[in-house]
Amino acid sequence: MNKVILMGRLTKDPEVRYSQGNEPLAVARYSLAVNRRFKRQGEPDADFINCVSFGKAGEFAEKYFKKGQMVSVIGRLQVRSWDDNEGKKRWSTDVVVEEQYFAESKASFEGHKADAPAAPKQAAQDDGFYPIDESIEDDDLPF
Repeated sequence: MNKVILMGRLTKDPEVRYSQGNEPLAVARYSLAVNRRFKRQGEPDADFINCVSFGKAGEFAEKYFKKGQMVSVIGRLQVRSWDDNEGKKRWSTDVVVEEQYFAESKASFEGHKADAPAAPKQAAQDDGFYPIDESIEDDDLPF
């Protein structure tokens, strides 16, 4: 099974190109900064994961996704290889997006974009998400 589920912030606006042919197909590429749950000293706080969406999903990303916005994606991992101009083998790993969603409200995004500090509880209630207690470990759950 090849299934990837991610939630992170867009590192820049999606870049969209259209395929050649009778019916051009939108191809949107973007990168998500996905926070790591646990951080060891000297390691980065986030992973930067390349995503690509095709067709209507690509057009949607172009129209509605903006840098800094929190989004979630469901897709599959795809590894490609090619030889560059110097004959060196190059590799790329992307998430091919099958589903993509907003992971915060527009008001929350606008507040984040403006760097306006908001109380965490208030922001959680306003954007429709229930706050998660990160201090609970999975082993502590009764099921």
